[in-house]
Amino acid sequence: MAAEMLQFHEMGLDDRLLKAVADLGWSQPTLIQEKAIPLALEGKDILARARTGSGKTAAYAIPVIQRILASKQCVREQDVRALVLVPTKELGQQVQIMMRQLTSYCSRDVRVADISGKADVSTQRPILMEKPDVVVGTPSRVLAHLNAQNLVLHSCLEMMVVDEADLLFSFGFEADLKNLLCHLPKIYQSFLMSATFSEEVQALKELLLHNPVILKLQGSQLPDSSQLQQYTIKCEEEDKFLLIYTLLKLQLVRGKTLMFVGAMDRSYRLKLFLEQFGIPACVLNSELPIQSRCHIITQFNQGFYDIIIATDEQSLASSQTTSGKKKKKSKEKGGKAKDKEYGVSRGVDFQSVSNVINFDFPTNVESYIHRVGRTARADNPGTALSFISHTEMDLLSQVEEALSGDSADPVLKPYEFKMDEIEGFRYRCRDAMRAVTKQAVREARLKEIKQELLNSEKLKTYFEDNPRDLQLLRHDKDLHPAVIKPHLKNIPDYLSKTQIFMKGGSFLSEICTEIKLKRCCCLGSR
Repeated sequence: MAAEMLQFHEMGLDDRLLKAVADLGWSQPTLIQEKAIPLALEGKDILARARTGSGKTAAYAIPVIQRILASKQCVREQDVRALVLVPTKELGQQVQIMMRQLTSYCSRDVRVADISGKADVSTQRPILMEKPDVVVGTPSRVLAHLNAQNLVLHSCLEMMVVDEADLLFSFGFEADLKNLLCHLPKIYQSFLMSATFSEEVQALKELLLHNPVILKLQGSQLPDSSQLQQYTIKCEEEDKFLLIYTLLKLQLVRGKTLMFVGAMDRSYRLKLFLEQFGIPACVLNSELPIQSRCHIITQFNQGFYDIIIATDEQSLASSQTTSGKKKKKSKEKGGKAKDKEYGVSRGVDFQSVSNVINFDFPTNVESYIHRVGRTARADNPGTALSFISHTEMDLLSQVEEALSGDSADPVLKPYEFKMDEIEGFRYRCRDAMRAVTKQAVREARLKEIKQELLNSEKLKTYFEDNPRDLQLLRHDKDLHPAVIKPHLKNIPDYLSKTQIFMKGGSFLSEICTEIKLKRCCCLGSR
């Protein structure tokens, strides 16, 4: 007989922490939380691997907060007791939000500060001078504050967490992390949380952990097919645009959708293409200010809009490094300097995402796992659809091999339908593609950056005083640098009725049958 699951109230947690957990609607812990929290409260170092969306953030946040509350019963001196290292600014803000939610009933006793933002080190100095109990930041930003003597850890630090540990080295933080260790005490408790066990994680384990407990939960790095359905469509460049147009315009894809592309220009090209058909979408990339990026994610989670086109630049950078063409390829024209601490395919908690569409297939297995891991989080269902060109077949084989393991059944199922069913839409697709020129893409990038910089900097003070007005600031508005052809926004009768529905609806029925959706003909649930 299986042992009963350990509940939150059985873990010896502070009543204020239990109230916050109840307010978040967590009736029982996830598997990683059930295993990790008691071990962490015993003072053990932990190396945990659990798939994305499994509740890893709360698995370390709860014991960190509990230990701080317990220590304050006998120690009154205010000090920085916990350090949380993250690879990206977006994840830093997310961790801060989670910890503030968990400390909602003890905010005076446990203060949390996120220093991963883009503000000057001198600007953040007053925050650190107050010695918050928990500091969240990227390794480079924490090291900058240590070198500036704004932050002192060697005499007071009790706990250190490395979140998304498998990404720290790939984001270029290896040297920063090693230099940072010189500022830490000899004895402290460490947690490494990761979605994958890579060579980088093994190196961090040797560097940071002392006799750790290793939690390797869930054999699969992604949910199984009963929760996450993964499909591939073999198509070349023009067909990618044709497919995304028909899937969105015919509302065959419903609910919140994340579309990933491999380059910044591609994201603007796709946005301008969809604008031709009256389909609004947000662009998310490293050129946008951090405040705008976080605001876009927040509004997306609140349901303000349904489509985000995200650039997976870390995936692109890793492929360029291995191909020896990094310098040549990474110089993109017409934009400001990229933020190396940007990352949205990894770690960030996009909420209630029904679909992930890989418009450009990722360049490695880890990137695929982190992208697709944005959907089917917790117990929610999700769908992943990947467009595969003939040059990406080897990459597809690598992903299938990594995810299938010993199973004979393929995890990524081919989704095939007759392209001639949507051939009538091709001329409209080509009309739209002709309007999206290189000049239009360049102008779109410049316009978006200028607009977001204005929103981010000049209106920051106003929105601090008028938070409700912030909801009116949308990021999915048309950019309009390309010539808009009004007739493309509507589907003529001879296409919508004759081509699709009057021919027996074969295309729609095939969509429903093949993808086995749980709710009407759509890729994923609402």
